[in-house]
Amino acid sequence: MKRVQFVAIVFLLTALVAACVAPAAAPAPAAPAAQEAATSAPAEAGGKELTFVTVVKIAGINWFNRMEEGVKKFGADYGVNASLVGPAQADAAQQIPIIEDLIAQGVDALCVIPMDPIQLDPVLKKAMDAGIVVITHEASNQTNMHWDIEAFDNKAFGAGLMDRLAALMGEEGEYAVFVGSLGSKTHNEWVDGGIERQREAYPNMKLVGDKNETFDDSEIAYQKAKEILAAYPNIKGFQGSASTDVAGIGRAIEEAGLQDEVAVVGTSLPSIAGDLLYTGAIDVIGFWDPAAAGYACNKLALMQINGEPIGEGTDLGIPGYESLKLVGKNVLYANAPVYVDAETAGEYPF
Repeated sequence: MKRVQFVAIVFLLTALVAACVAPAAAPAPAAPAAQEAATSAPAEAGGKELTFVTVVKIAGINWFNRMEEGVKKFGADYGVNASLVGPAQADAAQQIPIIEDLIAQGVDALCVIPMDPIQLDPVLKKAMDAGIVVITHEASNQTNMHWDIEAFDNKAFGAGLMDRLAALMGEEGEYAVFVGSLGSKTHNEWVDGGIERQREAYPNMKLVGDKNETFDDSEIAYQKAKEILAAYPNIKGFQGSASTDVAGIGRAIEEAGLQDEVAVVGTSLPSIAGDLLYTGAIDVIGFWDPAAAGYACNKLALMQINGEPIGEGTDLGIPGYESLKLVGKNVLYANAPVYVDAETAGEYPF
């Protein structure tokens, strides 16, 4: 049923979606490189090699493995000792000692993707007080940082996911929302942007329950999705936020045999959504290239160290990051969203 409804109304949504967020051009499979006319000076300070460390929410998952490709590519391009680390579990409390240790080591820059920006503020202030450049990502509410860079306007991205969910649901029925963390600024912006879009454009749809927290764990998403399916037998849709949310939700949908009845959209990667995207248990995923984001964070750190101008219109030489938008004092928006379904996911082999 949802496939027929989707085809019937997708053309009506085209203009609406385009006004919200225009998908960026398909990135190359390899990690992004800066343009040949790189803006930054050589990566040296007082003759010593610079050391940059990117601290992510959790080590070993596909999202941050892909980000590491961009971090290493940056290091090779600019002669910086650039690496990526993260805790074994998605827990802000586990990020703190990692950052403390890096402060003690005297690294030159930290690029941080916080699990909870508020919890990390004190340790990031300590880093800045020690003269370390701090760049954050997925943390536009971070207080202690030099710059935060977002891949796009987060609420608009969430609204784009909702437009696609609404199309699949025939613009009516119950839906539920998931976040990796209730403290994650970006996850909540995506969900809030989706809910706001639903309320203004799709009055016959209804949110059920509260935001479901999954701690970036597909097994938790799976269990919560099963609980929701039992509690709301007429539910027609889910919107996920953590990269692993749709994988867990889709698994529950497939086990229940509801691929043609319940729509699933959310932030993920083709490698994470996997076969569930092709069986129809997951319908649409949105994302940005983590490698590009990792490269961009480190490039900003180098520009900050070199005293280069950063602000409205800054060009990082990376697709989608050619003309940054300055929001407030030190938050930067790129324009690098991608939405794919089973037919287009193969264009992004990561």
